[in-house]
Amino acid sequence: MPNFRQALAFIGFATFFYLVLLPRERQPHLPIINATDDRIQRSTRIVAVGDLHGDIGNAQQVLEMAGVVDSNGMWSGEVDIFVQTGDIIDRGDDTIKLFDWMEALRSQAQSAGGQMLSHLGNHEWMNAIGEYVYPSEIKTFGGVAARQAMISTGRIGRAWAANYSTTSRLPLHPSFGSPNDDFPHPAGSVAGHLPTRLSHAAYSFVHGGLAPDYPQLSPFPSAINALGRSLLRKLQHRKQSPPHPPNPYPGLPASATSEEEALYGSHGPLWYRGWALDDEKQACRKVDSVLEKTGTRRMVMGHTPNFEKIVSRCQGKIIIIDTGISHAYGGALSALSVEYSLKPVLPPSSSEKQWREQEVVKAIYLDHSVILVDEERDIFGDF
Repeated sequence: MPNFRQALAFIGFATFFYLVLLPRERQPHLPIINATDDRIQRSTRIVAVGDLHGDIGNAQQVLEMAGVVDSNGMWSGEVDIFVQTGDIIDRGDDTIKLFDWMEALRSQAQSAGGQMLSHLGNHEWMNAIGEYVYPSEIKTFGGVAARQAMISTGRIGRAWAANYSTTSRLPLHPSFGSPNDDFPHPAGSVAGHLPTRLSHAAYSFVHGGLAPDYPQLSPFPSAINALGRSLLRKLQHRKQSPPHPPNPYPGLPASATSEEEALYGSHGPLWYRGWALDDEKQACRKVDSVLEKTGTRRMVMGHTPNFEKIVSRCQGKIIIIDTGISHAYGGALSALSVEYSLKPVLPPSSSEKQWREQEVVKAIYLDHSVILVDEERDIFGDF
């Protein structure tokens, strides 16, 4: 019978054989978490949806499909941030229901630690000016006067003024700054201390598009949003004109500045279609300058529909998410999903802290999803 010393020797040899000599299948390259490192993994899930145009049924179907709401239409808690890029109003008769639902979701999201970013589209602005073109929708308000009151100083108008913007800059994680923090980053801000590769780890959201020659791209987004707030206030508090048509087009207020007029112009962020309509080579040649000015990696917009799919251009730098969700169009029911993570990694030989960043962007449809972007980056720095 082997003695205790022999048994220990056998166990030692067996362990050495298993750990060193025994051939094993090579493991895939994975991030190595440092057990002594107090850094934690950071992750965010964002969902964005384009034009809804008065159709609450399809809107609920899309938001449930994307995990934003549950089967009862309540905030699910499965996403961190939900973004809607405008044009909730017009073309369908569910304007009141949709805006009330958006405000209910906003409250539920905040209670659950989530957040909503809402934008005014060109159709919200058309209605603020006094252009109403859908008679059946007017009836749901109880007539023209009631509708004018509701979208000026009533509850929909108050929601627009308090909770809707013209554009947004959304960092991919809260540790990179808060939604709508300006770029360039102010001196001394959290984002001002980020490594270079994370200084643009953000997306822009807008209804129409950020034209390369639009003069208010910096600081972003406050320069644009300040103009939007000022113009909306002037529109909502002027005497409401009879609706156009059939009455004359009221136009912008006489007090509107040239900058406010440009905001609503064809090259302003509400109406611009160049990123959707320019040929690929021309769009890709111009996009980087806008991303650099706005401190973003990608720009997301609605407004110009493709009824079959979400459109990704220039390696995902331009993403157009209007697919004609409303029954007025009969387009694809779709949502954009962004899954972002930043994991701490122990580098082989470096005293500098290392992270592995992963960014996955998907177009989600009722019966399938399509990956638009799947990128990994190594980031170095302490932040």
